[in-house]
Amino acid sequence: MPNDRYQSPLSSRYASAEMQYIFSPDKKFSTWRRLWVALARGEMELGLPVTQEQVNELEEHVNDINYDAAQRWEKELRHDVMAHIHAYGEQCPKAMPIIHLGATSCYVGDNTDIILMREGLSLVRNRLVKVLSYLGEFADKYKSMPTLGFTHFQAAQLVTVGKRATLWMNDLLLDLSEVEFRIENLALLGSKGTTGTQASFLELFDGDHGKVEALEEKIAAEMGFSKVAPVSGQTYSRKVDAAVLATLSGIAQSASKFATDLRLLCHLKEVEEPFEKSQIGSSAMPYKRNPMRCERICGLARYVMADVMNPTITAATQWFERTLDDSANKRLSVPEAFLAVDAILNIYANVASGLVVHEKVIAKHVQEELPFMATENIMMDAVKRGGDRQQLHERIRQLSLEAGHTVKEEGKPNDLAERIAADPMFGLTLEEIQAHLDPKRYIGRCPQQVDGFLAREVRPVLERYASALQEKDAELTV
Repeated sequence: MPNDRYQSPLSSRYASAEMQYIFSPDKKFSTWRRLWVALARGEMELGLPVTQEQVNELEEHVNDINYDAAQRWEKELRHDVMAHIHAYGEQCPKAMPIIHLGATSCYVGDNTDIILMREGLSLVRNRLVKVLSYLGEFADKYKSMPTLGFTHFQAAQLVTVGKRATLWMNDLLLDLSEVEFRIENLALLGSKGTTGTQASFLELFDGDHGKVEALEEKIAAEMGFSKVAPVSGQTYSRKVDAAVLATLSGIAQSASKFATDLRLLCHLKEVEEPFEKSQIGSSAMPYKRNPMRCERICGLARYVMADVMNPTITAATQWFERTLDDSANKRLSVPEAFLAVDAILNIYANVASGLVVHEKVIAKHVQEELPFMATENIMMDAVKRGGDRQQLHERIRQLSLEAGHTVKEEGKPNDLAERIAADPMFGLTLEEIQAHLDPKRYIGRCPQQVDGFLAREVRPVLERYASALQEKDAELTV
């Protein structure tokens, strides 16, 4: 690619070759040609003057696209579909008279867009499954490791490292459900004509409505679809694009939540993204290990979440049976959303497969806060020995404030346990108090929740898409 022209970072740096191919010119124009073949075959089988020889000729040249001819014709005709019809016709002179018979430009354009979005969603689905697999292994490994839970990013009750990972996974399962729904319910535009009335096809079939419907069914079947749009103008409803990008935006939201959590954990030095031996974290500060991959996820996710507004506005501003203000916007907004989400999930998989857990740092942070969390149990123990619950509650409140002052203002360790042991009101030794400071007493059902979640929610997904787990991870270029 020339270095004196703008290059989309999504192509040059981030998105995989697989997703780039789905939205490539080769894929697009070969799909146009497959649609022209399906149209010609269907018309032949329903009795129109199309021959098997013409269909065969069209099939022979589906993939060897003569781009030079197409560019020459488009420069003259200023119409991309007509340019490709003429270019195809140069390769298929016998079939030239029947190429695109009865169709309008959206027959190839819109049907292709639906086909490409379905293939893109299938690849996204497989990427999601890979991430779920990696996070599942991580959650299972660390399901019993206590860690500080946070509300408002303030220390709260303990959770476990693995249980927290299930929250990320649950978001992705919601996204996967949306992706599956979109794939299942995408309908081909079919052969609807210039305003959606199928008038041109009705004319070709001499008023035979049954043959018009049969043609559409044949085309859909050949392209692998069981559904066509029940009614349309010239185009399929642009709400379809808005719905698909809303699904992609949901994935971006989930990934950004994960990446933001990990950036915070990196700051705490508890969990970090993988860091390669020769990787440089900062050009100015050699000691730094910045969470660059997670930051990249957040940056790309922000783009996708903003991009969803494009098809939303387009769908809202279409006029009657169609306008053309959707075209230029669609060429950018839809493919780039897919490429960005592909990049996000590839980075997510890379990070999730190599998360670095600093167990001693996590344990240190737990022990710093655990005396505060254990106060209720300590108070109950003292009550059992004859203490007054209300008086003990007030005394623990006072001692907790004093210990908090020691930690925050003097920078000293949390000495709440020692303060309680020294107070005769409680009648407890330091050893008895420290018996309450086992972190695993405060993680509730985290291990059991992880086991149940993996067994009931995740494992069926991994089994359903087992082939996706065999696919090689996309290589990160940066």
